[in-house]
Parts: sequence; structure tokens; C-alpha cells
Amino acid sequence: MGIMSSITTMGHEEVVFFHARDFGLTAIVAIHDTTLGPALGGCRMLPYNSDEEALRDALRLSRGMTYKNAVAGLNLGGGKSVIIGDPKKDKSEAFFRAFGRFIESLAGRYITAEDVNTSVEDMEQIFQETTHVVGIPIAHGGSGDPSPFTALGTFRGIQAAVARKYGSADFSRLSFAVQGAGHVGIHLIQMLRKENAKVYVTDTDAERLNHAVEKFGAESVGLDEIYQTDAQIFCPCALGGTINPQTLEQLRCEIIAGAANNQLENEATGEEVHRRGILYVPDYVINAGGVINVAIERQGYNRDRATHQVDRIYDIVKLIFALAEQENIPTYKAADRLAEKRINDLAKVHRPYLPARRRTINGRHQLS
Repeated sequence: MGIMSSITTMGHEEVVFFHARDFGLTAIVAIHDTTLGPALGGCRMLPYNSDEEALRDALRLSRGMTYKNAVAGLNLGGGKSVIIGDPKKDKSEAFFRAFGRFIESLAGRYITAEDVNTSVEDMEQIFQETTHVVGIPIAHGGSGDPSPFTALGTFRGIQAAVARKYGSADFSRLSFAVQGAGHVGIHLIQMLRKENAKVYVTDTDAERLNHAVEKFGAESVGLDEIYQTDAQIFCPCALGGTINPQTLEQLRCEIIAGAANNQLENEATGEEVHRRGILYVPDYVINAGGVINVAIERQGYNRDRATHQVDRIYDIVKLIFALAEQENIPTYKAADRLAEKRINDLAKVHRPYLPARRRTINGRHQLS
């Protein structure tokens, strides 16, 4: 499918390209849907092999944010930004401030945040040029690193799945295979170990892996071995696409519930997970804690309110399980239906989000 066909088929409202030659900055913002409000979604930075690969990633991820924000009950649409570059070499203050000016030019239709290979510190540089950024440092009135809240939401979703599958939330009798011990994975491992659960862990980074083993008592396994453990719950917390025909043949788990985005390789994989009787917690539902947390910055950040809203992921997951059982459909389809129903219902009273236009009166900018 061609790029323009992809944009049309996936229903995007706007896709914007930006290039600042002086700073070596090339970026794409994809705004998928703003029925519920301005589009919110993180900014990831990767050395994509081509502009087309970067664009497809932005399109796919921005659509996912529409569904995530809708199911989470946020008054926000879905968007995503990608920066084409090497995060180990290309970052600088000027680089991210140029990106901030790009975000400012969109006049509030898109709000950015941290994502893969971007940090709170990067958001602080963006904040120097625009207010349309969340996940900024606490010193500026922000919430800081959202990873603990992503992990908390993931933990609450796991609790709902365990209660559904086993009728009890006693983790001490269960084992978990956590794939990825990064910012979110390590917090999740800590929570699981606090409940006396057995945890297997793997990671491409030896330092992160050793930290999980030495500090929290997790058991290290190889990158491929993580699929073959006897764990009842598999927790993908790295990059997406790890649930596919090859890995499904190796998995012995009864529940899949983790923080990674786009865990299922495709819909056919989701159907196969359902056929095998594995209880799958849809990724964009269980990992919504981070976006819920940073979204609260827009009303004035309050940590207790953020924790309360992230805790609601437990109830949302239960609702998805009930709908899936009622209609005899896979859980990923049940989550999609909830998101689409909320968007369609509110589309009757909301129009796509359009910020106030600027007009000049006597040489001064005013909002109209």
C-alpha cells in the first residue's frame, strides 16, 4: 500500500514533515484524530533506514494513540512524532529547541511527550520553545519521568487478568517472564517481586539485566529463552511485534500482559492467541498509565489524582474482558470497540480540534 493510501485508509487528519538543515533535524508529526481533543503522543528518535519507514511508524503509532487515549477516558486525540536520527550522536539543545519551534507552529493541535530514546531532559529543551509538551521536569510544574506510572498501570492490568484467570490476585504462587528491564520493565519487576512473585527477566543490555537480578532477585534468562520459561504470565516490556507465529509456538503462558506497544505482529496473531485460550490484555490499554499521568499536567499536575486515574486501568481491563466474553471476540477487538464507540458517540457533539487562530491587530498577536 502506498504512503498516501495508508494515510487515507488509516484516517489521519494531518501529517507534517519538518527539516532544519542547520541542526540536522528531520521529523514527522502524524495527527490521527482530534475528535476528543488535541492530539497527544510521544516523540521517539530512531535511526530509521528510510523516510518511508519513519513515516509508517508515525502513522501506525499515532493511530494507536487515538485508541489509547479514548479507552483511557482522556479528552485527547491521538498523534505521534518521530525524529530521524541517532540518539547517541545527534542530540543537542539547539536540536530539540528547533523541534520545539516545529511543535509550536502546529498551534496546539499536537502535544508531544517523551518516548523511545527521548527523555525528560529533552522535553525540557522543547519546553523552552513551546507549551505544547508534557512530561517536563517537576521544577517546571510537570510530572517528570512517566515510567513509574506506566508500570503501575501495567501492574493493575496484570492484577485484573490474574483475578480473571485464577479467581485470585495472589502473585506469590505465580511466575512472570518480563521481556525488557528498561525504565518501565524495572519498575514492574520491583512491584512483582514485592508481591513475592517469581520473575524471569531478559534484556539486550547487560547492565540493566544485572540490575534486575542483583537488586530485585529476578532470574536472568537468554533473549530467546524468555519465551520458553514455565511462567504463567508473559510480560512484553520491550519493542513491539514479539507475539508472532514463531514465539507463540514457544510460549507456555496463560496470560500475556505487558507494557510494550504493538505486541501482536498482526490481527491474525491476535486471533491465534484467542484460539489458544491465552488471556491477552490489549497493549494500549494496559500501558496507558504514562499518558494518563502526563495528560494531567494540562490541568495542573497532581500526583494523587494521577495515581487514582491510573488505578482505573484495573476496571477498564475488567470491562474489556466482559465485553470480549459477551460477544465471543478476542480482547484486542473488544478494546477497539470501546475506543471506537467513545469516539463515535462524542463525534456527534465534537468537531475535530482546531486551535484559536492568531490574528494581528495594531501589530500585536491576539487569539480569535
